[in-house]
Amino acid sequence: MQALFINGIRDISIGTAPEPDAGNARVPIAVAGVGVCGSDLHYYLEGGISSQTIAAPFVPGHEFAGHVLEDRPELGLRRGELVAVDPATPCGHCEWCHRGEINLCPNTVFMGAPPYPGAMAERIAVDPAQVIKVPQDFTVDETMMLEPLGVAIHAIDLAKPRLLESVAVIGCGPIGLLMIALARLSGVGKIYAVDPVAYRAEAAGIEGADMTGADRSEIAGWTNGRGVDLVLEATNAPTGFQHAAEAARIGGRIVLVGIPEGDSYTLVAGLARRKGLSVKFSRRMGHVYPRAIDLVAGKRLNVGRIVTHHFSLADGATAFELQAACADGALKSLILPNG
Repeated sequence: MQALFINGIRDISIGTAPEPDAGNARVPIAVAGVGVCGSDLHYYLEGGISSQTIAAPFVPGHEFAGHVLEDRPELGLRRGELVAVDPATPCGHCEWCHRGEINLCPNTVFMGAPPYPGAMAERIAVDPAQVIKVPQDFTVDETMMLEPLGVAIHAIDLAKPRLLESVAVIGCGPIGLLMIALARLSGVGKIYAVDPVAYRAEAAGIEGADMTGADRSEIAGWTNGRGVDLVLEATNAPTGFQHAAEAARIGGRIVLVGIPEGDSYTLVAGLARRKGLSVKFSRRMGHVYPRAIDLVAGKRLNVGRIVTHHFSLADGATAFELQAACADGALKSLILPNG
C-alpha cells in the first residue's frame, strides 16, 4: 500500500509500506482523512520531539478518520462505517493509568509518534478499544477533528475557566482556535487572542475572541496593564512561556499546551515568580471523546471550518510545506490517502 514517509528534516516521500497486521482481533480501517498536526510539523522541521526522533523513514499521522473494512458485529461495527480512532493505547497497568491519568502513561503506544507508524497511509489496523463510533451524519472532516478537539477539551479541563473571568489565548492555530470556542462556551468574560499570522488572528475572532492582534504586548493595553486571569498558550515558540507570563495578571493562571521548537522555553524567572503564577502543562487527553462528539453533534462547535485545505497522499509534501509556512490561509490541512 502507499504511505507518506518523513525521511528527515524537510524530507518527505511517498512509498510502499507493508500491509497492516490485522491479527489479534484488530480492526482494519481504510484511512479517509488524516490531519497535519503541529507535532507532525516538529518531526518534519526538526526531526523529532524531545527523545522521540526519526531514526528511519517514518509514517506520521494521528488525527484521523476512516472506514471500517469488514463487518465486526461483536463490536457493533459494519463494513464501510465511518469512525474516529484514538491514537493512544495506554498500558492500563501503571500507577498513572490506575490514577486515571491515561494521558500521562509512560508506556503508551501512540500512533504517529516514533517508533510507532501513523495513519498517513491507505490502510491501518487498530485495537478495538481505539475505535470511536460517531453519528452517521458526521463528515470525514468533523470526525478527524475530534482528536484535536479532545486535546483542547483536556486543556480546558486543566484550566478550569471561571464565570466571566478574562482569558488570553496566545497562538491561534487549530488548538488555540478550539480553546477559544470552548472558553466561550464555558462562560468566561473577555477573550483576547494574539497570533503574528494575520489570517489566524482573524479566525480567532470568528471562534469567539473579543479582541485579536498580532502581538502579546497588545494584551496589556486591552486590560489597562492588569493582565488576564487565565492564559492558554498554544504556540510552537520557545518564548511562548515568557509571553504567557507577561500576559497573566498577578496571581493568574497559565496552561501551556504548545510544543516549543528546540524542546526548550526561554523564561525570565523573576516575572513568573513575583507574579505568583500557577502553571500547568497539558499533554494529549484523557477520556474526552464522548464530550467531543456531543459538542459537534449538538452544533455547539463548528470544527469543520477549521479544515481549510485537502490534499491527496501524492501531494502530502505540499500539505506539510503549506502548514509549516502558514501560507494560503491554511489552518488545518487534511490528507486523503484513498482519494
